[in-house]
Amino acid sequence: MRKHFWWAICVLMLISVSVISWKPSNASKNIEVKSTPINAKEYFTQYVNDIYQTAQLQQTGMDITVFQKAITGYLNLKLSNKLLQNSEVITVVDFNKSSREKRMWIIDVVKKSLLLNTWVAHGQGSGNDMATAFSNNNESHQSSLGFYLTQDVYIGKHGRSLRLDGLDAGVNNAALARGIVIHAADYVCQNTINQIGRLGRSFGCPAVSPAVSDLVINTIKGRSMLFINGSSSNYTSKLLDPTAPLNYLMPNAPATISADSSRVASL
Repeated sequence: MRKHFWWAICVLMLISVSVISWKPSNASKNIEVKSTPINAKEYFTQYVNDIYQTAQLQQTGMDITVFQKAITGYLNLKLSNKLLQNSEVITVVDFNKSSREKRMWIIDVVKKSLLLNTWVAHGQGSGNDMATAFSNNNESHQSSLGFYLTQDVYIGKHGRSLRLDGLDAGVNNAALARGIVIHAADYVCQNTINQIGRLGRSFGCPAVSPAVSDLVINTIKGRSMLFINGSSSNYTSKLLDPTAPLNYLMPNAPATISADSSRVASL
């Protein structure tokens, strides 16, 4: 009887060990995690899309290709130390859109949030509802495309105003001499749109509504980036060169990085 009892104990122990050690044939496959390697260009696109989606810019009508241009310029300026230290805010104006649309965006690219989306006027010489002509010349009353650095605030004929320094040679670098500034204008409002079917127009300045002018100026003053986009076959800019941003993301190109990298999070 005792012999049979110990045989039973041994059999039970063998069965227990077998059950505990058994696992499905595909168990290792279920827990295997692999990072998908991507190249610098793909990672840059992913970085832009992340901000674009998180800030919900598509819902406000922003074109992602315009936003990508703005981010390219922003990173180039950031890497060349031309922006205010720890600058997080960029401003984008898209003159491919009607003046009836809110075509100015102020975005915090680190927090990935939209700070303001509002109307902005173009110059009288650039067109009526749509801006189609652009100039760097004084007295042209036309808007100028390209990248700008915001400068100091002053009180002028339009009240509190913000100077803009054009960074693209031959395109907008006469902005300071022309007096191209951000200022408030009564003709930038819904009432004007209702009355004449579009916003009023400036002498070339990106004028904004008096209701938001102080907010705009206070948010972007002092060496932050402004990018004005528009349709022009003549527009080129060194700041649209992706080489520096891509080299920053992947200094050992063409090596790859994993998809969960956060290298640019501190920019």
